Amino acid sequence: MTPQLDAISVIVSDMAASVAFYRRLGLEFPDGAESEGHAEAAIGGMRLLLDTEATVASFTPGWQPPTGPGRSSLAFRCADPAEVDKLYGELVDAGHHGETPPWDAFWGQRYACVADPDGHGIDLYAPLPSE
Repeated sequence: MTPQLDAISVIVSDMAASVAFYRRLGLEFPDGAESEGHAEAAIGGMRLLLDTEATVASFTPGWQPPTGPGRSSLAFRCADPAEVDKLYGELVDAGHHGETPPWDAFWGQRYACVADPDGHGIDLYAPLPSE
């Protein structure tokens, strides 16, 4: 069998805050996921895995949370440019750090970036209407 990408794993410091954040983006986690050390949500044919720092440390001796800015982000396609603006505003109003306010990017998308509770980049985008 050829290996297939099945899941994306994100290490979180506060499971409840992270589950609430990703639920705002439309992901469905099981009831009670907020109090678990591991949670999963289906995203298309894949899964988003959330693991607490304590869970990762339990099976990786010597593991320490990383410091400094991240090198990856998760991109969420929105229905239209107005949804990018609305969702960005809701997340920032809820106290999440806005990295890049919505703008019409030269590559043809309404684009914005906000940080999740652990500072992971979350891109929000929608194709701009063709002229």
